[in-house]
Amino acid sequence: MAKNLIIYYSRAGENYVNGAIKSLSKGNTEYVVEFIQKAVGGDLFRVETAKEYANDYYKCTDEAKEELNNQARPELKEYLDNIDEYDNVFVCGPCWWGTYPMAIFTQLEKLNWSGKKVMAVMTHEGSGLGNSEHDLKKICTGAMFGKGLAIHGADAPSSESTVVAWAKDVIA
Repeated sequence: MAKNLIIYYSRAGENYVNGAIKSLSKGNTEYVVEFIQKAVGGDLFRVETAKEYANDYYKCTDEAKEELNNQARPELKEYLDNIDEYDNVFVCGPCWWGTYPMAIFTQLEKLNWSGKKVMAVMTHEGSGLGNSEHDLKKICTGAMFGKGLAIHGADAPSSESTVVAWAKDVIA
């Protein structure tokens, strides 16, 4: 039986939701991650930065843009050393300036992707998958890629049926 890993970053607190800033008790990506795990099982690895992003949404977006422009690799609280035991890897995060938060790439660059099946998952407020699939293909050398999934962030809490159907299909 195939073994699944779900690597993710999710932001609670101030977020952009349907044109307004709202405080979320749980990040949108975290809902989607839970639905994936419920559908196909798997281990979770939450990417957490050593230095937290600003709680203020607009300051956080400025920090994210600066990291992207500098191709920064923020230090993480902990790292996965290898993913040898996994067959499928879901890489999940919010769409920040057209791709994953740079902290995701900090983790991904440390791993051997040979023979793994990788799926991009993004929560967004209008940009879909952005450049996430293209960026994963640059970093996850040797991996195969399954169809990605974009979930509108504001709809994440109610996206279970969509996520479950996609997750089961993509690893079949």
